Amino acid sequence: MKYSDQIADWLIQLGYTHCFYVGGGNIMHLIESLSKKLTCVPVINEVAAGIAAEYFNETSIGTKALAMVTAGPGLTNIVTAIAGAYLESRELLVIGGQVKTADLARGVLRQRGIQEIDGVSIVQPITVKSVLVDEPISFDAFKSIVLHDGVYRPGPVFIEIPIDIQARVVDFPGPNINSLEAKLPKISLDDIAGVANKINHAKRPAILLGGGINRGTAKHLKDKLSQLSIPILTTWNAADRIPFDQHNYMGRPNTWGQRSANLVMQQADLLIAVGTRLGMQQTGFNWQNFIPNGYVIQIDIDKAELEKGHPKIDLGLFGDANTFLEDLLDQKIDDHSEWLTYARGIRNAIPLVEDVNKTASGFLSPYHFAQMLSSVCSETDVVIPCSSGGAFTIMMQTFEQKGDQKIVTNKGLASMGYGLSGAIGAAIANPNARTVLVEGDGGFSQNLQEIGTAAINKLNLKMFIFDDSGYASIRATQRNYFGGSYVGCDRSTGLGLPNWEKLFAAWDVPVIRLDKDFTEDAKFRTMFESDGLAAFIVPVDPEQTYFPKITSRITENGSMESNPLHKMTPDLSEEQYLKVSKYL
Repeated sequence: MKYSDQIADWLIQLGYTHCFYVGGGNIMHLIESLSKKLTCVPVINEVAAGIAAEYFNETSIGTKALAMVTAGPGLTNIVTAIAGAYLESRELLVIGGQVKTADLARGVLRQRGIQEIDGVSIVQPITVKSVLVDEPISFDAFKSIVLHDGVYRPGPVFIEIPIDIQARVVDFPGPNINSLEAKLPKISLDDIAGVANKINHAKRPAILLGGGINRGTAKHLKDKLSQLSIPILTTWNAADRIPFDQHNYMGRPNTWGQRSANLVMQQADLLIAVGTRLGMQQTGFNWQNFIPNGYVIQIDIDKAELEKGHPKIDLGLFGDANTFLEDLLDQKIDDHSEWLTYARGIRNAIPLVEDVNKTASGFLSPYHFAQMLSSVCSETDVVIPCSSGGAFTIMMQTFEQKGDQKIVTNKGLASMGYGLSGAIGAAIANPNARTVLVEGDGGFSQNLQEIGTAAINKLNLKMFIFDDSGYASIRATQRNYFGGSYVGCDRSTGLGLPNWEKLFAAWDVPVIRLDKDFTEDAKFRTMFESDGLAAFIVPVDPEQTYFPKITSRITENGSMESNPLHKMTPDLSEEQYLKVSKYL
């Protein structure tokens, strides 16, 4: 058969059901073959294909999606999506077209074939495998690349296939599909018993769950986790692993995290960090004061993350976080109710929405909006809080997750423009659920062409756009560090944003502007609760303040110096701080 047909069959054997793509001459055989075997969803820009495939894979159960791009600009357009998946350790298969093998420059010329560019070299630093297939390879070799054999930590795979190789007639034997699941290294039971012993001898232990703990594991261990009398916190990538009302859930610590969560975690005398790389957004840039009076144990599938030196950890265990957590919860864990009660007291004393923020008349407080949205979302919604800016951080600080909700974001790259494309992938992966997107007007504008993709596919997607006339986080930086000398951050400084009502009308998408009592508005409830696509404009004050947060100072030599996680700005009153920082 034609090699592109063979590849389509192999992808099905490997669990792929969907493909997001932009057409192009150098992938014409692959498009023709995959369109007969998979559900192929065309998008407007290749970056949307990559982001949609990533979010599809993050929210689907038992099915997978890939992205397909043509040579040259097709590849360069998707680089942002590849980089984002790489930083978040997420599976993303990208198949790219290429000029015919006779026209490959192979490093001798800058370009020989039309639209030729060396895609493999471009994405090699941001993939776990990047391969040019310039001769047909067998299923075993193809499977080895797709499943990135030998690399335990998930990440993007790029396979570049010249057009003449796609069209080659081949005759391969039937595939052996046994052992598709990679065997991840396990942490020894002796080491796990040692961790349990550490917990039992600690006075103030806490567990920080990261995105390396998958949803299936969290759901399977839900009862055991809820029976622990110690605080459980989550990273932003694990935001949906524990419901907000679980008695030992203590929130999401972060540089832009929940103040109470930061205070609880920082007072632990033992932190078990499971499936999180403990990056600087998690520990704070002042990582030297991360868990200042405690012992840190980190469990990760990447030895480099255990050895990077920031933050300082006391014990690094290399292995699969999921089996570690299962085995740990089979151990006898002693009671720490007194410490948990103290932690709950901190949680109750400091509200998620603090009075410090100022919202001008005629605008909707974004913090109150996030709380109100939490109240009307169902337990089965898929929630996409974009990936950067004020809308993102407010959702991660304030949104209260429920039951079986899925929450996906991409904070490592923190690129604007992720929300809509990610929501499209999640909505296609979850056709029987409602997908809820919250994104700033600046970020949404960077990929607003994909409204057409959402509309033509009739997705059950509700889009909430913070309308604050520009880039809220950039404006805040220019206000805080440069005295409000605004440059290129909003309409008044030359940023060309659309009239939102007119924009959505171009695709016949119903749209309304919200007020402060929007949850009581019958029109809102009808649009939100009905199937289909709808847009909601959230009027946000351009001068809205965003607190609490970790602030930094510019030192005399021009460098930045940050506060530790437990010292968020603005300061608590001395009396309140003393009550919630007993162990600091």
